[in-house]
Amino acid sequence: MRKSKQRDLILEIINNSYDHPNAYMIYQKSKEEIPNISLGTVYRNLNNLVDSLKIKRIKMPDNIDRYDKIDDFHAHFICLKCKKILDLKIPNNNHENLDGNKVLDYEISFQGICKKCLSDKGGI
Repeated sequence: MRKSKQRDLILEIINNSYDHPNAYMIYQKSKEEIPNISLGTVYRNLNNLVDSLKIKRIKMPDNIDRYDKIDDFHAHFICLKCKKILDLKIPNNNHENLDGNKVLDYEISFQGICKKCLSDKGGI
């Protein structure tokens, strides 16, 4: 993959984010540094970064993908009410070798209602 200013910026935004941004959020943040960047450029670069295993795509129930850095092995809990994504540490992080196979990536997502939404009036 060729180095590009746009791709480097998008990767930096995701690597410095803790809220699992969607493409539009990344686009808005990118415009602060590169005002003429297009949403199409953001999508193309996100796809390239996912394909090259530099970032992770999180499929959401509402079909608006979110993105995450690849820094450690963890699962996600997706709140179906507020749409927040929580990182969950997986016990025994030794997932690099699975029955003799080299694991490069994996995706585990749980869906439900987060503690905050459950404690708000109305619960489920």
